[in-house]
Amino acid sequence: MSDGSLNITARIREASNATFLAELDGEAVVYKPIEGERPLWDFPDGTLAGREVGAHLVSEAFGWGIVPPTWLGDGPFGPGMVQRWQTIDPDQDAVDLVAPEVAEADGSPWLPVLEAIDEHDQPVTLVHEDSEALRRMAVFDVVVNNADRKGGHVLAMPDGHRFGVDHGLAFHVEHKLRTVLWGWIGEPLGPDELEGLDRVSEALRGALGDELAEHLTPEEVDTLRARCAALRAVGIFPPPPGHGPAVPWPLF
Repeated sequence: MSDGSLNITARIREASNATFLAELDGEAVVYKPIEGERPLWDFPDGTLAGREVGAHLVSEAFGWGIVPPTWLGDGPFGPGMVQRWQTIDPDQDAVDLVAPEVAEADGSPWLPVLEAIDEHDQPVTLVHEDSEALRRMAVFDVVVNNADRKGGHVLAMPDGHRFGVDHGLAFHVEHKLRTVLWGWIGEPLGPDELEGLDRVSEALRGALGDELAEHLTPEEVDTLRARCAALRAVGIFPPPPGHGPAVPWPLF
């Protein structure tokens, strides 16, 4: 996407893999070199960077702009994922921990996900907003089998848009969906969501399938097709399967 030089400006230390803030052609970007990835026993094939690029390709096929522009680029520490930086609105929270009475109040904008006890031994409820943007993200996560949709991986933008980031743990052939976006279990998918699934299925029969083959194994691409078809057929937001954790840890 650019022939410019990528210049590192800071390291993002809270990330589990080597992650840097950088500048490219006057724009802020996130740079995750492949050399800085920690090996994962359950994601042995390909690279996390490739999976992040694959997630953006699927996002583009949905047509919802869930994943910011993401590509493979070269930087001071070698090839890696490059993603356009997004400046969030600090006054908005798409996912939050609130007191139970807030989550249960009449007219609450929140959908409850789970109840817990905080570090002060006080009850809290994990909630997320009930919005079209997050419904679309939840559909996307089911299709790509996102194993790491933390609350901090949902970026609340000033205009109400919601971006999803950090998709290195996606596309596994085994069910690994771990997400904080469980608020619509059992609800039917809307026409817009079904049409999005149709667009992805159609794209997988053509260019999208070929592009993903550069980053994923043939089994992973085939399983992606199957998940998309299965969700389209059942037509509802699925529940957790009942084995393994349903949410990532930490939650944020």
